[in-house]
Amino acid sequence: MASQLSAGLRQWRARRRVSQLELALRAGTTQRHVSFIESGRSVPGREMIIRLAESLQVPLRERNELLLAAGYAPAYDETPYDGPGLDAIRTALGGILEGHRPYPAIVVDRRGDLVLANRSFDALVRGVAPYLLVAPVSIPRLLLHPEGLAPRIVNLAEWGWHVIDGLGREAALAPYAGADALIEELTRMVPPRSGVRPDHLGFAVPLRLRTESGELRLVTTLTRFGTAIDVTVAELRMEAFLPADEPTAAALRELDPTMLQRVGV
Repeated sequence: MASQLSAGLRQWRARRRVSQLELALRAGTTQRHVSFIESGRSVPGREMIIRLAESLQVPLRERNELLLAAGYAPAYDETPYDGPGLDAIRTALGGILEGHRPYPAIVVDRRGDLVLANRSFDALVRGVAPYLLVAPVSIPRLLLHPEGLAPRIVNLAEWGWHVIDGLGREAALAPYAGADALIEELTRMVPPRSGVRPDHLGFAVPLRLRTESGELRLVTTLTRFGTAIDVTVAELRMEAFLPADEPTAAALRELDPTMLQRVGV
């Protein structure tokens, strides 16, 4: 058990590129104590493990694993998303996504699998291969697959590598099984990186999408629950697709017919 804890802490410290001294200062302990823990010569208490994990920004799921490796009970609950314990979270997320209409918005888990989407997003992906919309729906795959949105993406090379690089960064921060395989799969779907030309708005890479209403230019924002203490909630993130110009905003209003009805168009 102690060896698993020691190895886990060493791996997370190396991943975060933090020295033993810096970790000790962050966690309010000594470099000697950190060294003893990592070498297996000392078994830390439960609170020290939590402090070290917080200092290394270890995700909640992996913090529980470190605690279990030391023989302690998990500190963070993992409530099923569909369970009654997250009623308030589901209501809040539903309201936020509805409030983003007519702009597409989704909620995904740590793997990028779809948890919740508003009707504007449904309209955006209308016409993709039905099997890509069968749960679990991988949003990165839906975006870049030849039978997904890829044929409609004007700047597929740049946007594709933007998505892939983002997945790599997410996996580095919070590793999960299958991340490397997904990245490898998506890499085969996009043009070579060498052919990518800068195409940005000065502050973000736009998604340029062909539609019947013309070309949409969208930028994305990511939102997380920064103070979550439940594993499920901490792993959720919301992605909103916002218009980069007024023609795109107008086109999105046209793509969401229920919005037109609400405003009396």
